[in-house]
Amino acid sequence: MTEKDQLADIRQRIDEIDKSLQTLISERASCAAQVAKVKQQQGETGHFYRPEREAQVLRAVMKRNAGPLADESIAGIFREIMAACLAYEKPLKVAFLGPEGTYTHSAAVKHFGSLIETQPVDSIEEVFRIVEADGANFGVVPVENSSAGVINHTLDLFMKSSLMISGEVALRIRHNLLSKQDSLEKIDRVYAHQQSLAQCNQWLDKYLPNAERIAMSSNAQAVLQALENNDVSIGTASIGGIMAAELYDVPVLVADIEDEPDNTTRFAVIGQHRSPPSGDDRTSLLVFVQNKPGSLFDLLKPLADRGISMSNIESRPSRRGVWDYVFFIDIDGHRDDEVIKQAINEIEKASSMVTVLGSYPKAVL
Repeated sequence: MTEKDQLADIRQRIDEIDKSLQTLISERASCAAQVAKVKQQQGETGHFYRPEREAQVLRAVMKRNAGPLADESIAGIFREIMAACLAYEKPLKVAFLGPEGTYTHSAAVKHFGSLIETQPVDSIEEVFRIVEADGANFGVVPVENSSAGVINHTLDLFMKSSLMISGEVALRIRHNLLSKQDSLEKIDRVYAHQQSLAQCNQWLDKYLPNAERIAMSSNAQAVLQALENNDVSIGTASIGGIMAAELYDVPVLVADIEDEPDNTTRFAVIGQHRSPPSGDDRTSLLVFVQNKPGSLFDLLKPLADRGISMSNIESRPSRRGVWDYVFFIDIDGHRDDEVIKQAINEIEKASSMVTVLGSYPKAVL
């Protein structure tokens, strides 16, 4: 058999597989539509997205994956299939810090798929507001970065919001220097979000020590500002992701300029509905305590006594009294688990107030 014949046979087999895949995907979409119809008959009129169900599906996909595609790749394919089926039922409206092309936008697409109805807004406060007002089904907000720490502004907003955390997204942040200029020597200004400037500080000191650094409200806004101010006398650049580079047609002058190679940001998905258990969940608590001896010990003892793992704890001024504090605590498990219920009940006795911000599936990817 000639090489040409071999290629023809392989391509014919690919065509046969594609036809089978298309038939099965269409059948899956029909089943999803039936699920939506049943839910409507039961009185559900909102969105049909179920974070616990999607997490279970993606975990199963990765568990049975035998290659050659990587787990992340195969899960990404299935996420898009689920997103297409969901959009066929009823598209999701998702709010995030805009304009389009921010890392938060990338996180929203990673979590919900590319077929969402995007709602870019001007601030993190506006993300909370629009979801609270039913202007969007969900919002995506940054919570913490592996190199820069927690996003205090987001934590403060949780203290005065009734929204719950419905999910989380872990996004590997790859900072790129974007510019219409063709060399670093021509760069006089760098626009970026303040955290991005901080996360690229060493690189900027080494390769652009004389360039002015200008903080912007978001990296996508920085891209637009750099494009607007770029001229023959002033060479501008911005720091942003690949999505921003593609959306605004700006070349990547230098890729991966972040100081920490594993730079990752965790985002919270916020909404108005509780997520049922998925089998591998996280619970976020907001705990108000008074400044007195042993208060932190009393707060953590119920977790230690029950062997509950705590993945994060942060303190913020409560703004309810001088030297009173609120703790943001992430623990493993779901609020419906009996051991978690017991721990929360004990924590309530040791604090002035406990709010469960949400129990939700841990980030799958």
